[in-house]
Parts: sequence; structure tokens; C-alpha cells
Amino acid sequence: MDSIKVKYKNKEYVYPKGITLLDISKDFKDDYSESIVMGSVNERPCELSFKLTSNCNINFFDFTSSIGNRVYESGLIFILVEAFENVLKSEIEVKYSIDKGIYVQTEKKISQDLLNQVYDEMKSIVEKDLPIQKNLVSRMEAINYYKSINNYDKVNVLKYSVNTNVNLYRLNDNYDYFFSYLPVSTGVIKEFRLTYIDENSFVLRYPNIYYMNKIPVYKHHEKLFNEFKEYDNWCKKLNVENVSELNNKVSKGNINDLILLSENIQNNTLFKIAEKINNNKKLKIILLAGPSSSGKTTTSRKLELFLKGFGMNPIAISVDDYFVDRQKTPKLPDGSYDFESIKAIDTESFNKDLRDLLDLKEVVLPTYNFITGKREYVNESIKLHENDILIIEGLHALNEELTYSIEKKNKFKIYLCPLTVLSLDNHNRIRTTDNRLLRRIVRDNRTRGYSASETLSNWSRVREGEEMYVFPFQDEADVIFNTSLIYELGVLKPYVEPLLFSVKENDPNYKEVVRLLNLLKNVLPVPTDFIPRDSIIREFIGGGYFTN
Repeated sequence: MDSIKVKYKNKEYVYPKGITLLDISKDFKDDYSESIVMGSVNERPCELSFKLTSNCNINFFDFTSSIGNRVYESGLIFILVEAFENVLKSEIEVKYSIDKGIYVQTEKKISQDLLNQVYDEMKSIVEKDLPIQKNLVSRMEAINYYKSINNYDKVNVLKYSVNTNVNLYRLNDNYDYFFSYLPVSTGVIKEFRLTYIDENSFVLRYPNIYYMNKIPVYKHHEKLFNEFKEYDNWCKKLNVENVSELNNKVSKGNINDLILLSENIQNNTLFKIAEKINNNKKLKIILLAGPSSSGKTTTSRKLELFLKGFGMNPIAISVDDYFVDRQKTPKLPDGSYDFESIKAIDTESFNKDLRDLLDLKEVVLPTYNFITGKREYVNESIKLHENDILIIEGLHALNEELTYSIEKKNKFKIYLCPLTVLSLDNHNRIRTTDNRLLRRIVRDNRTRGYSASETLSNWSRVREGEEMYVFPFQDEADVIFNTSLIYELGVLKPYVEPLLFSVKENDPNYKEVVRLLNLLKNVLPVPTDFIPRDSIIREFIGGGYFTN
């Protein structure tokens, strides 16, 4: 029998040619705290059913890794789809992230008792350790199959696929089309929860890598939830709920109407926020915060213009100018500086200057010298007048610890986030996090010259900072402003794809690149001619009024 050499963690092993990653993974299961769900061959992601036919380097992943966690999620969704069919003979629509879970809508009305029955059915499917089989079929064969069962969300998304063949996954008699990788059987999906919301929705929760791989206790964020619902309803009215419907607008030449309508709706929302601020004469400070690539720069500048339209005079203050001296900056476990910690900011000096300004005293604001790592006082003094209002934008702006000495009645907090409701189809959502990541890759390359690999290498640290310093304070906001644009994925595609293709196969980030490219290949490019210069998306692709 022919044999091949397989290198795993710098050690070489000999296996028979044609062996699967699943069979090899059994020899190394003790290296992982949880069940192995995914593998890679020469840095390229591969499902455990993949057969090895030549010498290679391999690796494995359980759900405590980013790639393994996504595989776990996809397998769990497939089990959920099967359970709903078995219990209720009904379809579900997987929507978007809500508090470390996934918001799911149902066709039929459900009760807590019915949801419990679905949960029990899911547990039964897991305990049976049923195989999830991967089947390669022609695209037209898949389209005809889904037409025969009246599943037109799959038909429409496959219509725009450029692949001759596609993979359908089978669980019992259920064939489903997923854009991500799946586990080889149901038995690895051990932990999950279903949280009842109302008669047509619930939240699917599973272990989260940012919560020590445990399932966080569900906390209902009413403001964020309502913002998601409002935007989702708006998209439904426009008949643009998924990528195929967006592609349809592009292919028929109707995308410019959607662009202008999206921009008008977003500007109108921000105008109403400015109007609300103007009507409250007690407000003296506006605080804006949001995760990375939320469009904070453009939003804050547009808000300033709207406020000026009401006769107000907004004055921006940078929290970055209040960094502590470099040697006093807290450090991360690896010894590097933790600039994202609120302890990296001299909150005492910051609050003293804010109080003095509100007391109508003259104040000289500092400028932080990032070369010397010290604050410098070279600016002219400023003093607030009757119509002046301070605007503070930063990572910790929603955290009361940053402005602890200022009464809440004098502050207005805005949480910014691109809340993505666009999906690929009923069972394949698009993560808000992925939308932000694509934005950041494009902007980092344009403004800093970073490669896609460099941005991807830094992304995990960025995400950790958001989980610690941004998301826990979202409920402190007086208002949530959605900076997402329904058409933007098609705009980002021609900018980000070449950057992703530049990442080599031996790059540690290549697995993530493959995943993002697989997402983008379902999207038609959107022309930028009709995108206004003040659009938030211009902050990332360039050509904007507020950014280069």
C-alpha cells in the first residue's frame, strides 16, 4: 500500500495514502481540550472528510479556535434546521448576532414549550452522532432540486454563483447549501441553548471564544435589538434582505436608487439625533463610541455639521491626547503596552479639564507626542461660550469611568455600529464582524499601507479590546446609530479582493482569507459613481469629504 509523510507540529508521521483527516485526528485528540471539528492541509482549511494523497503539513482545530468555532456554529445551525423540520414541519430564518448569540425567526408561531421540544430534538440528533455528508453536485442540479421543494432563497443565491459545481450537505434526508465548512457528524456539537424571545423568534447560543469558550448568560439589549429590527424591516420594504436580492438590483441597473435612498435614510437618522441634542439645552458633552471600523470619523464630522445647522458650535476633544506617560502605560501579558485599556488614559486630568471648561474657565488642552510618549501643552487656551458643545469620540466614550465627574444630564452618548442584516440566504448569515473586518482591510491598506495579512494578524487583539472596552457599555448609550449601508458589501468587493488574493498559501492568515473570499464570490460588485462624498463608506474606500 502506498504511504505518505504527514508533518504535524514539526513531527513527521507515516500514514496510508487516501487516509482522511478524521482518521488521523483520532491519534491527536488528546492535544485538544474539545472535540476536533476542522483541519488544515498546507495551511489551507479542509474538512475532516478530506483525503490525503501526498506528503503535507497538517493541523487540527476544536471549537476553541476561531475557525473551529465557525464550523461548530454551522453544524449547529444545520441541526437546528433539521430539528425544526422534524418537530414543526417548518422553516427558520437565521438573521444576525444578538448578545453573543444568533437571532432566529420562525415561519410558524412558537411557544416556550414548542421551543423546548425543538431543543430536545436537537439533543437527540447530537446523541445519535449522525453523519453530515458532503456531496458535490452541479450548480444546475442543485438549482433544480431547490426549485422542486420551493426553496427559492437557495435558488436565487445559486443563480449568481460562478461555480460549475457546488457542495450540498446531507443530514438524514435534508440537503442544505452552506458557504462555510461543516463538521463530519453531529456528535461534536455538545453545548448550545435556545432562548425564547417571542412567538416568532428566539436566540441560538453556543460556546464563545471571548468568554472562555463558555456560553454567556443571555442579556437582552433592548436598544440594539430595536435598531436591528427597525433596519431589518426597512430592508424588507425594499425587498433587499439577502445578497441575491442586492445582486438583482445591480444586474438590472437599479443600484443607484438604492444607494441614494440608503444614504438619505442614514443622514435623516443622524439629523434627528442632532435635533434631539439641540432640543436639550442641558447637554454640554456628546460622547461617541463603537467598535473598530464603525465609521466614527465620518459620523462625528457629519454630526458637527448638523449641529452647526442648528446654530451650535461643536468643539472636538481627543481622548488620545490624555494618554498617560509611556512608562506608566499598563502592559499586556506578553509585555507589550495595552493602549486600549482605560488605565492608559489620565482620566483625572481629563475630567479636570472638562469640569473647568463647563465652568467657563479658560483651559489649555494637551497634545500627546507619540514619539516621546509624553503630553505637551503648546495649544492656545479655549473657553466655552453659550452655544458651544464638546464632542468626544473614543474607545471608552460610553464608559462612565472616562467622564466620572460630569453629571449624566449634561452628557449624550451615541453608540455607533454597522449592524449587518443582509444575509446570503435563510441559513447563511453575514456577520457584522466580517463587514467591519473588510472595511478595515481596505482602509488600513489605503491609509497606512498595511497588507491584508497585517490587518488580519492584528484583528484578534482588536476584537479582544472591543469585547472588554466597548460592547459591555453599549447599554449606556442614549441612542444607537447604525452605520451600515445595505449596498456596501458590493462596494468593498473590488477593493478588498485583490488585497486578499495577495496573501500567500503559507501565510498563517490564509485560512481566514479563504473564508472571506468564499463570502465575497457570492456578491456582485457595486459601482461607486453615485456614492456621495460624505458617505460613511468613503471613510474606507477613499474619495470622501471628511477623509482622504
